[in-house]
Amino acid sequence: TRLCASRRPFDSFALSQDKFAAMAVGKNKKLSKRGASKKKQVDVFTKKEWYDVKAPSYFEQRQVGKTCVTRSAGTKLAADGLRGRVYEVNLADLNNNESTWRKMRLVCEEVQGKLVLTNFHGMDLTTDKLRSLCRKWQTLIEAFADVKTTDGYVLRMFAIAFTKKRQNQTKTTSYAQSSQIRAIRAKMIEIMQREANACDLKELVGKFIPDSISNAITKACSSIYPLNNVFIRKVKVLKKPRFDASKLMELHGDVSTARADVGAPVADSGSAAEPTPMDSV
Repeated sequence: TRLCASRRPFDSFALSQDKFAAMAVGKNKKLSKRGASKKKQVDVFTKKEWYDVKAPSYFEQRQVGKTCVTRSAGTKLAADGLRGRVYEVNLADLNNNESTWRKMRLVCEEVQGKLVLTNFHGMDLTTDKLRSLCRKWQTLIEAFADVKTTDGYVLRMFAIAFTKKRQNQTKTTSYAQSSQIRAIRAKMIEIMQREANACDLKELVGKFIPDSISNAITKACSSIYPLNNVFIRKVKVLKKPRFDASKLMELHGDVSTARADVGAPVADSGSAAEPTPMDSV
């Protein structure tokens, strides 16, 4: 075999680097401008203003909290940025009780001055409460129903229930048969539709808070199979009637006379006086 003498490769990499550097200085405008001032960073919260979120009158605690929005500028209004916002509040904070496992959803429907007027938008259970209900040796039964209130709201209600041991039962498990599950589910749907179709939204929320619908389901299904831990675990608002400002103001009765919290005037005690000028220092 004939061996070829090794040749020194052409140093094209060094040439391409010099060419790229010369081209980069000419093409890239950022390299040519040295010491250019950076864009001034402006804090976005300087353009925000704060509003008070008000809950409907069927809750004890009306002041939910505060929310911020970009203040009105040109054709963009601050009220448009607030309408439709959904706030999730714990029922224990709204009613000053121990129902820490139930969450209420409130939606902003109108803005009046510095007040955000809300209405009921849904209900849910906390995750830890829902997980704590699931145990061994019992049957979980769920049902849902679409209901329509007398004032035109269409809601979807989800119910959950668990079987329990009968009185003086020695058997470890308490499983319901499939026919019993179907009968209990039908009874749950019937009670939810009966209770919701005969009242308006305000009265229906009043039934959710003390669990009166859950107690009715437990009592009606006891003849089929004894139930335990019966809850309306979730409520969704599917459709709303046309917005009526007068009905919203009925829910927030004392809002029209409410004013923004500007603080109390400080009485002048007369102790603050201008110091007398000194002749020399």
